[in-house]
Amino acid sequence: MHDLAGAVWRTSSRSNDQGLCVEVADNVVDVHGLVGIRDSKDQAGPTLAVSPPGWTAFIGAIRAGHFER
Repeated sequence: MHDLAGAVWRTSSRSNDQGLCVEVADNVVDVHGLVGIRDSKDQAGPTLAVSPPGWTAFIGAIRAGHFER
């Protein structure tokens, strides 16, 4: 389990009103070397923690359209 104590969670400004969003905590990179990710509908639920390069690769893949339906 990763320590995300002190995480400040934010939702993308591109989020819609359907509740299909994730929240990201990137303020813990300097402290823990992690980027936290969680479901905005289940804020007390499980979280993911990825490395900053992993997060950058994920965002790049999204922008490149690799997850389009």
